[in-house]
Amino acid sequence: MRTIIYIDGFNFYYRAVKNTPFKSLDFKSLFSKILSPNHQIKQIKYFTALVSGKYNSSKPLKQQVYLRALQTYIPEIKIYYGHFLTHEVLAPLADPFNKNKSVKIIKTEEKGSDVNIAVHLLNDAWLNEYDCGLIASNDSDLAESMRLVRKYHPTKILGLVMQEERHPSKELMKYATFIKRVRKGVLRDSQLPNPIPGTNIKKPVDW
Repeated sequence: MRTIIYIDGFNFYYRAVKNTPFKSLDFKSLFSKILSPNHQIKQIKYFTALVSGKYNSSKPLKQQVYLRALQTYIPEIKIYYGHFLTHEVLAPLADPFNKNKSVKIIKTEEKGSDVNIAVHLLNDAWLNEYDCGLIASNDSDLAESMRLVRKYHPTKILGLVMQEERHPSKELMKYATFIKRVRKGVLRDSQLPNPIPGTNIKKPVDW
């Protein structure tokens, strides 16, 4: 079964690995372990944005090292970039007894990944690039693209990847054929080699 995997990089990072020692993920190894043997991983599409070093100067370097490691070690992977949007907004205070009803905050949002995943999922279906599309995200904005795939390509299989303790979006579940859980043990056993063979690419010491 030809399978393409669509990974929302930031969604996956914050929900699955942020507070773990398993950040140096080998996605091909990971999905080979959680999928049944009849899945042939044709492509892995990783959607992300380049982080800013405004508040932590080490973040961009760590991210770039990781992205280079992925591209060097996993031939099936391709990275697609969105962008960050930072702006000031007024946000209400949680304390209802505070006289100041709202405060001005700086809000940073990653933009583009959900749209890019939706477009690729639909386009790849129309081009008959996959038999199974596996979506590693819990963003309900992807529901419409999944609905259209199921409506116009009823033989296509759509899967969802969820972190161990998370509940999948009800909107996404409507159109998913199956759901796979990512457990801590699988994350631990799916780490990139350090260093990447044949290179000087090494995992950051404090990552």
